[in-house]
Amino acid sequence: MRAKTKMIHAGIFGDETTGAVSTPIYQVSTYKQDAVGDFRGYEYSRTGNPTRHALEVLISDLEGGHAGFAFGSGMAAISSVMMMFNSGDHIVMTDDVYGGTYRVMTKVMNRMGIESTLVDTSDLDAVEAAIQPNTKAIFIETPTNPLLKITDIAEVSSLARQKGLKTIVDNTFMTPYLQQPIQLGADIVVHSATKYIGGHSDVVAGLVVVANEELATDMHFVQNSVGAILGPQDSWLLIRGLKTLGIRMDETNKNAMRIAMFLEEHEAVGKIYYPGLKGHKGRDIMQKQTKGFGGMISFDVGSTEKANDLLAKLRYFTLAESLGAVESLISVPAQMTHASIPADRRQELGIVDGLVRISVGIEDVEDLIEDLEAALG
Repeated sequence: MRAKTKMIHAGIFGDETTGAVSTPIYQVSTYKQDAVGDFRGYEYSRTGNPTRHALEVLISDLEGGHAGFAFGSGMAAISSVMMMFNSGDHIVMTDDVYGGTYRVMTKVMNRMGIESTLVDTSDLDAVEAAIQPNTKAIFIETPTNPLLKITDIAEVSSLARQKGLKTIVDNTFMTPYLQQPIQLGADIVVHSATKYIGGHSDVVAGLVVVANEELATDMHFVQNSVGAILGPQDSWLLIRGLKTLGIRMDETNKNAMRIAMFLEEHEAVGKIYYPGLKGHKGRDIMQKQTKGFGGMISFDVGSTEKANDLLAKLRYFTLAESLGAVESLISVPAQMTHASIPADRRQELGIVDGLVRISVGIEDVEDLIEDLEAALG
């Protein structure tokens, strides 16, 4: 089954009882038991819900994993994965990681005794050097947010196996349509499904896919115990969103490449970050492990003032948090998505005050380019 067909026909298709083509929304909290402990697959919706289950099977199939799990947000998904570890455990993490991930690791998980070290995971030697006796996993974000650095998933996964560690990959930017980390050796994949998987700025959700039964048992135990589950209505929205993911990502890829080439030549733009451009040092790895370069572009206009001036003049790029929607979105990471990272740390990473991040949508690309051209001019 090819990718676009799989988006529609994988998992649990429709409803066998009624013949409904769309998975029903089971808006229910509890289920009748025929006798004590004798129930028809479901007993309580924190533990399992038919609509959520259909989504979980679907995302597992699309990622090529063993089992999937749906959560109330991307951060709930990441936090629940981290709760599979114990006090005293250590995680090696990508340095240019999403601000929310940085915050939960340095302000919340550290209280529970889960330590983390941030390194440039595109540098395999740096990853190996950061491994400690108590290290249990390597957490990769690739491409990174917002500097679009690329990590070789197969290489890091191979190193992790040699060291007896788990590999966790945040696959939000690429989606299972463009990149499948488990097929490259990863053990756990996480998504902020709020982004491309939902795709329409109308749902907040997180997804996790694990590679084997042991991890599935552990993940389900945490999900059921902590209870940060996704509701049936939102689960249905993600199932619907996944049906069009392939065609949306194809259009987004095409638009982003055109826009990146335009920005690369514009005199008002300093450094540009897009892995599809020939000057990007992660381009070869990206071509090896993905089917596209994605829809995220970051570029430096020089200062906060110039960034704000650009934002004020745009017509078709919506100033907003988040990414991955049908509409093009724009943000200033230092003031928005990465404001939770200390200023000195942002400067060290290269998240400068004039850095602008755009999430390219599926509008007519000529309109988007004309919009940027007028605003930059």
